[in-house]
Amino acid sequence: MPPCNPGVGRVPPQATQQQPRRRFSLVRCVATCLIALVVLVGLAVLITWLVINPKKLGYTLESGAVHNFNLTNNHLNATFDFVLRAQNPNERLSVYYDHIESTVIYEDQTIAFNTVDPFFQPHRNISRVKSKLVALNLAMSPSTSKDLMVEKTSREIQVDVHFKTRIQVKVGIWKFNHGTLRIVCYSATVHLTRYKHFDKVPCETEL
Repeated sequence: MPPCNPGVGRVPPQATQQQPRRRFSLVRCVATCLIALVVLVGLAVLITWLVINPKKLGYTLESGAVHNFNLTNNHLNATFDFVLRAQNPNERLSVYYDHIESTVIYEDQTIAFNTVDPFFQPHRNISRVKSKLVALNLAMSPSTSKDLMVEKTSREIQVDVHFKTRIQVKVGIWKFNHGTLRIVCYSATVHLTRYKHFDKVPCETEL
C-alpha cells in the first residue's frame, strides 16, 4: 500500500481565502452600481425640476349664489351655484382633472353635493369650473336648522365649499399620476337677495 500522504485532498489555504474575497468584491460592485443608479436618478429628477420650474396651482371661489331656498320643519331645499377659478401659471406643465366632487358644508354638516365632469387645463391657463349643488328635502339637526334660520333672517348664509379630485400632470409627452387634490374655500357668504355682490374667497389646497 502506498504511504498515507496527509496533504492529499486538502484545499490549499490560499484557495480558501480567495472565495470570501471574490464574494466581497461582488457585493461591493453591486453596492457601487446601486449607489450610482440612485445618484443618476436623483440628478435626472433635479434637472427635470429645474427645467420645469413647477409653480403652485391657484384656486379662488369667484362667484356664488343660492336659489329657491326653503327651510321648513328642519328640512332644507336649495340650489347653490358656484364658480371656481383655477389658475395654472406653469409654462410646461398641464393638468388633467378627474371628476370633481363639490360639497357645501354648513356647521360641519353636508347640505349639498354634486360632481363636475373631468376636464383638461393646459399650461399658462385660467379655467372656470361651474358647479350646481342641490339640497333636496335634506334633513337637518334641530340645532343646525335653528342656526341656519337665524342667518336666513339676515339674508345671507356663510358656508364652506369643498372640492376633491384626482389629478394627473403632463410635461411634454409624459403624464404622471399626482394624487388626490383637495380644495377648500372657507367662509363663503352667499346672499338670498338677488344681484348682491359676492366677495371672492381664496381657497386652500392639499395634495
